[in-house]
Amino acid sequence: MGLSDIRSRLEAACTAAGRDPAEITLIAISKVQPNDRVEAVLEAGHRVFGENTVQEAESKWPDFRARFPGTEVHLVGPLQSNKARRAMELFDTIHSVDRPKIARAIARLTDEIGRCPDLFIQVNTGEEAQKAGVLPSDTDAFVAECRDLNLPVRGLMCIPPAEETPSLHFALLRKIAERNGLTGLSMGMSADFEEAIAQGATHVRVGSAIFGDRVYS
Repeated sequence: MGLSDIRSRLEAACTAAGRDPAEITLIAISKVQPNDRVEAVLEAGHRVFGENTVQEAESKWPDFRARFPGTEVHLVGPLQSNKARRAMELFDTIHSVDRPKIARAIARLTDEIGRCPDLFIQVNTGEEAQKAGVLPSDTDAFVAECRDLNLPVRGLMCIPPAEETPSLHFALLRKIAERNGLTGLSMGMSADFEEAIAQGATHVRVGSAIFGDRVYS
């Protein structure tokens, strides 16, 4: 597996769903990947990447972005309030807005910094106690709260429970997005991104299928 294979699978999934591949943003999840693997994907022409933490992005992306203009970096992991300022400086898009406290922090920092990344609200579609995200029943109110803060909410994100059929969760996320007038759907990973595309995903997050197994120190 690798970048070219994933691109081929993405195009085939779009064909099967009657969609244009240009509608899909492929986010290469580079968290805990050696720099030589990330550089190889950059050299292959890919320019959209995802990281799980502010700290890893700080150590990796300033140099790569200087060498590879036009690179986008997305935060796909949880965001702590005390890391919000640095996250807003580092990332083009944040996919894990999940509570009023972080929304208010982003709004305050937007006024100070003068810019804000695109934002996705993370929805805990499986209502799992150990997982971050707004509950489905609370999402409408949270979207409204973020809009009242003038935040640039582009869509919703979810990570389905590992033991459940992902397409059911993708369909739920799409339904919530539609009733809130949101067009962005960040859903689908290495094992299920084709199902996500069939359900309307606009952003898919693929890591190990592009880079290989993660290397943990």
